[in-house]
Amino acid sequence: MFIFVNPMKKIFCTVALLGTLSTVSGQIERDKALHFIGGNLYGLAGAGIAKQISKGNRWWTFAGAIGGSTLIGLGKEAVDASQRENGWDNDDLLATILGGASVGVTIDIFTDHKRNKKRQLSKETAQSLELNKTVTELDYYFKELQRLPTLSELAFPQGYTLVK
Repeated sequence: MFIFVNPMKKIFCTVALLGTLSTVSGQIERDKALHFIGGNLYGLAGAGIAKQISKGNRWWTFAGAIGGSTLIGLGKEAVDASQRENGWDNDDLLATILGGASVGVTIDIFTDHKRNKKRQLSKETAQSLELNKTVTELDYYFKELQRLPTLSELAFPQGYTLVK
């Protein structure tokens, strides 16, 4: 994966990549370009699903992009193989997978991994503080009242009482 410190490098690399692709696109047949675009779309969907499931893990996000494009590519080629006038084409499959790979690389380039790591650490800290608060409340029941709390006491914060 690519890690760029300077945002201008990200923009430069993207422009350079697009420029290269635009000059090469005249030499690629239309069918391969459509497979590449389809790989982009399904790679984006696979990356989004993998990112949600893995809570932003960059490697799983990239694998999701490759996996999504590979699955749709295999499905499309299986349909093509069953038709008499078409057939299985490994070049079409490769173009679809490369579309997913390009989306995976692009997502990784434009994702701020440091910010995501800080966000994950702040969530863990908040969960830890909530757990400490719960332990403190239980200590109050054990030490001060010398009994286990009832379910209704656990359901309401301290200071609230149930009307009997």
